[in-house]
Parts: sequence; C-alpha cells; structure tokens
Amino acid sequence: MLLPTVLLLSLAAAPPPEDISAATRAWEEGRLARLQSDDGWLTLVGLGWLKEGSNTAGSDGKAVVVFPQSAPGSMGTFTRSGTSVSFQPAPGVTVTRGGKPFPGGAVQTDQEGHTEPDVFQLGRLRFQVIVRGDRIGVRIKDPEARARKEFKGIPTYPASARWRLTARWEPVNPPTEIAVPNVLGQVERSPSPGTAVFTVDGKEYRLTPVLEEGSPELFFVFADETNRTETYGAGRFLYAAPAKDGTVILDFNRAYNPPCAFSAFATCPLPPRQNRLALRVDAGEKRPAH
Repeated sequence: MLLPTVLLLSLAAAPPPEDISAATRAWEEGRLARLQSDDGWLTLVGLGWLKEGSNTAGSDGKAVVVFPQSAPGSMGTFTRSGTSVSFQPAPGVTVTRGGKPFPGGAVQTDQEGHTEPDVFQLGRLRFQVIVRGDRIGVRIKDPEARARKEFKGIPTYPASARWRLTARWEPVNPPTEIAVPNVLGQVERSPSPGTAVFTVDGKEYRLTPVLEEGSPELFFVFADETNRTETYGAGRFLYAAPAKDGTVILDFNRAYNPPCAFSAFATCPLPPRQNRLALRVDAGEKRPAH
C-alpha cells in the first residue's frame, strides 16, 4: 500500500520522541558542574549578620563577622547605617574588587533592583553583602571548602517519563503576590503569575510559582511526601516555562535540592503552604548523602 506523499513528508518531519534518560542525564551534568564550580554553593563557608553601626571582621574569633582561618585575624570593618553598608579594610590588608585594590567605601549589596553586587576578594576568599528582608549579612566563599573537596555527588531517582507532566496553566493578570517563608523565619511577599494544574493517577494537584527578577521562568518551591524519608526535608526546587498553548511542562526529573541541603550558611525559601503536595514525587534529586 502506497502512502500519500503528504503523509510521508509528515512522518519524515516528525521529531523523534525525547529520550528522557539522556535529557535528564545532560541536565544533571550541568547542575553538578554549577554546584561544584569555583563560585558554587559548595564553596560557601560563612555568613555573618550585621548589626547597626560598626562590625569587625576577621578570623580571630572575636569579630562580629567571622572569617575562615586563612584570613587575617583582623581584616576590616563593616559599617551598617540602615540599609546602607560600607567596608574599610584593616591597615596592611589588601582586599580587591573587580581585580583592583579596594581602599574602602560604600558597598553595593545584592538587594533587588540594584546592579550586580560587589564581590570582594581576600586571598582565595570571596565575600559579598546580601540583603534578606530587614537583615543584612556578609556571605563568604572559599574554593578550597571542605564541602567542595569531599563532594561525592547527589543520589537521584531513575529518570521516568511518568514524571514529565503537562500541566494546565491558569494565569493571573496582573500577577498576584504569595507569602513565601524562608529558613530565617521571615515571610516575604513574592509576585506570582498563576498556577500550574496537573494530574497524577487521576487526581488533580496544583503548584503556584513565583517570578524571580530578570528571569522569564517560573520558579516552584514545593514539598511532597518523599521529604520525610528520601528527599531533602525542607522541600525542593523546580524551574519551568509556560508555553504559548496554555500549558507548562513540569519535569520533576529535574527537581533539585536547595542550597541549604549542602550548607548551613545558605538562606533558602521554603515551600509556601499551597505547594505542599499530598503526593509522593519519586523523581529528581534525593537527600544528599553527607
């Protein structure tokens, strides 16, 4: 039986089905490369919160902002005035910013709406000032961190087409705001453009994402019933993008651990109340082995 030419062309042009295992493996390789990079979350070694006024910094154990032992005992002073911060290196201590010696002065934080935050370097250490609600802190990274050197990878569930779901997208225009708690005990209001609605084993579930400044993707912070025993107890993260046809592909094979799963010095969001699923999501990253 001869097939019509149009049908033959259609069959020839049809893309092959995506290999879920290969696609997930490629994503995991990129994820691990970013995590283990010189500036990845495994290099995080310190976080000191600034009080109003003067805050000493160094490795002598008496400083307000405690640096690793590779730093001088007294390496400088941070001064907080409301939401503004300045830093003055101690005499004889060379701190660079953008590859040039920093003589002291105002510091650009990572507060939303700002340009790129200042990243300072002291020997092999890097540090910057972060804003979390009404708290301002100094985040310190070390490429020689023990967590990075001893990292053994992340256990994962086998990739499965069952967990690559097409969800219905229910937009909200204009975007509303939802309450997102974090590990510091704060609750922040974050913009949310809608809800993804999906079905597993005949039952409907809903996940509400937030928008991150400068990113077109939807950011989901969710919890599920595997958190009790197999996955990270405080939930996992997932990114997705709404399609023009009104759907969202939720590929839970790419659900991953937040930075707090690897470091006590991270400041992670927690799943909002509406994103706690009464469902086992047997996909994505499991709890780190360390």
